[in-house]
Amino acid sequence: MSDEINTTAEVVEASALRRAGRAVHTGSDPCPTPEQEPLPDAIAKKPVEEKSAAEWAYERLILYIKNFEETLDSEHEIAMGLTDTGAGVLRIEGLGYFDPDIVTFYGSDQSGARVQLVQHVSQLNVVLRANPKAQTDAAPRRIGFELAQGLEES
Repeated sequence: MSDEINTTAEVVEASALRRAGRAVHTGSDPCPTPEQEPLPDAIAKKPVEEKSAAEWAYERLILYIKNFEETLDSEHEIAMGLTDTGAGVLRIEGLGYFDPDIVTFYGSDQSGARVQLVQHVSQLNVVLRANPKAQTDAAPRRIGFELAQGLEES
């Protein structure tokens, strides 16, 4: 137990600050990662202690998706490799959560069939992939920006 006394303002400020994250890259061309960036106001405004495991995982997944998309060229879009399901790859078209502990990915597979992955946060294991865009003549779809915008609106 600590004898340190904090004001209410200090406690509120500390709870809003980012939980420590870290990323170490050994490649020749490292890119910025969500662990190294300040949390957007839309995420930082609610203390982590008040978030369910699903909400906190959902918010950080949006940061990872947005960051990953920022590294893609104009010929690729984000997709997710599905491990141990035999379902292959899911083109991510949406993301959601159901309190207290479920995260859901919405999208389509390589054949265009609708896919939804419902996952408990304790089993969360996401592989982000760069896939060739679905339509070669269209601009690549970037959902990270749309998902982040949804955080601002909620």
